[in-house]
Amino acid sequence: MKYENVFKLLEEITIKNNETVALGMKSKWGWNEFTYKGLGLLSRRLASYIMNDLDIPKGEKLAILSESKPEYGACVFGSVLAGLTTVPLDNKLTIYELESILSNCEPVVLMCSLANIERAKELQAKVPSIKHVILMDTKTEDENIVSVYTIPEVYNAKWRRRPLSASAFIIYTSGTTGNPKGVEITFKNMLAQMHDLRLALKQILPPNEKMRVLSILPMNHLFELTVGFFTFLNHGFSIYYTQSLKPKDILDVMSEKKIKFMVTVPAFLKLLKSSIEAEINKKPPIVQKLFKANLAIARTLPMEMRRKLFKPIHDKFGGEFWGCIAGGAPLDPQVGEFFQSIGILCLQGYGLSEASPVVAVNRGKHIDMKSIGYALESFEAVTDETTGELLLRGPSVMKGYYKQEDLTAEVIDADGWLHTGDIAKIDPKTKNIYITGRIKNMIVLSGGKKVFPEEVEAVLEQSSNFAEVCVMGMKREFGEKDGCEEIAAIIVPTPDYAANFSDPQNLEDAVTNEVKFLSSRLAHYKRPIKIIVHTELLPRTTTRKLKRMEIKKMLSEMTKV
Repeated sequence: MKYENVFKLLEEITIKNNETVALGMKSKWGWNEFTYKGLGLLSRRLASYIMNDLDIPKGEKLAILSESKPEYGACVFGSVLAGLTTVPLDNKLTIYELESILSNCEPVVLMCSLANIERAKELQAKVPSIKHVILMDTKTEDENIVSVYTIPEVYNAKWRRRPLSASAFIIYTSGTTGNPKGVEITFKNMLAQMHDLRLALKQILPPNEKMRVLSILPMNHLFELTVGFFTFLNHGFSIYYTQSLKPKDILDVMSEKKIKFMVTVPAFLKLLKSSIEAEINKKPPIVQKLFKANLAIARTLPMEMRRKLFKPIHDKFGGEFWGCIAGGAPLDPQVGEFFQSIGILCLQGYGLSEASPVVAVNRGKHIDMKSIGYALESFEAVTDETTGELLLRGPSVMKGYYKQEDLTAEVIDADGWLHTGDIAKIDPKTKNIYITGRIKNMIVLSGGKKVFPEEVEAVLEQSSNFAEVCVMGMKREFGEKDGCEEIAAIIVPTPDYAANFSDPQNLEDAVTNEVKFLSSRLAHYKRPIKIIVHTELLPRTTTRKLKRMEIKKMLSEMTKV
């Protein structure tokens, strides 16, 4: 069913599923679970408070600074019902980065978890637009901070409807350059995604089954909001979150709640595969040989037979784990094939925030682990005849970058085609899409985090001791993260600064320390792992742009020495 608005969605899923668990998370005090009825009530209570007590006009913005938790969902729905635009924030960003984003979007309300309360107060003092900070947990000792659990218990109000063209979310993809890039997602975008994903999941999930799903992605990610939240709630599923990303802790939740499906990232699956293989390698040689033999013949068997063949592994997952969708970064085909072989459906999805975000997912008769599957129903997908770039058009393409018409025009052309920056091939028979490279400079880390080199460069270039800075991704060639990108920074010190050091090693140490100091302004995952000092100027075009491909080749040769 294609919903006309989110109000109808919230109303119908609340009535239909009522006492079914909607959202749950385990804490040190036990399970915190919201039924669909409870989710609806808390959402309405918050919306009523925003409209009636705070008297916030329709169209204002509400930001959320929190880890994933059941209350997060109520804040999202409450914001929608109150007619506000929601701005989910990455709670791993620094104050410097968050201040830049919030100064750009100017929210009136900042919702925060108890773990982020002090940062929320600091941000309120720095960003004039923030008039209200509301806690998402029980009350703190600070009497000036209200909580979603202490606001008036009023649930009736005239819910504010907004046009489908209005922005439901602003998702920020960067924030330290002084010009943050916020992707505006409209209600039309969101509803088109939910419609397409409902059709796609019919080809993936067992029919008429109430799934218990686990999501390890943070809720500030658009993929999590669209798939792991709205789409799964639309199906009446029970969604569980985990505070820990350690495989053992995740397996405990899966076992206790009998998780059937999971939204994850390739890095976790690779780690899980390694841990399973490590356990097998501890077994007697005869058991190891039997496992390898079973693995070799498994792909010829039906999925149900594979599950029985590898029952001990499935028992550790709770005995009912059925499958997963991985997104955010490329899935290693060998990892996907491994889970398929042991009887766990493992599908790869592809998307980008500018497309709301899911574009394609493996499904149907022609599943290929090297492919991202074929595009969702409402998308037109073609490749540019000259560059091979993947172009997309459809109702899920974003409204644009917030307050950035020039940047919007760079990625959405006059005919409505979204330029993804990814190079692709499309099989004319199966319509499967194969991503073969990236035009963009964006670095995709193993956990799916995306880092823009220009953003890191802008911070490092603040040093008067650095003549030139170039940041790029380098692939590791060993260990668990083999094949994954890491952030590398090439630094060219000024001649005057370099002259202070007679020993090259001392120069490298000094540059490294300065990079680390400046990087403290960045979220941990954005900080360079490799820092390379180069004493010659970097190659540039006639327009003074860095020749990144040439520099990458040079960097590769330098690191081999």
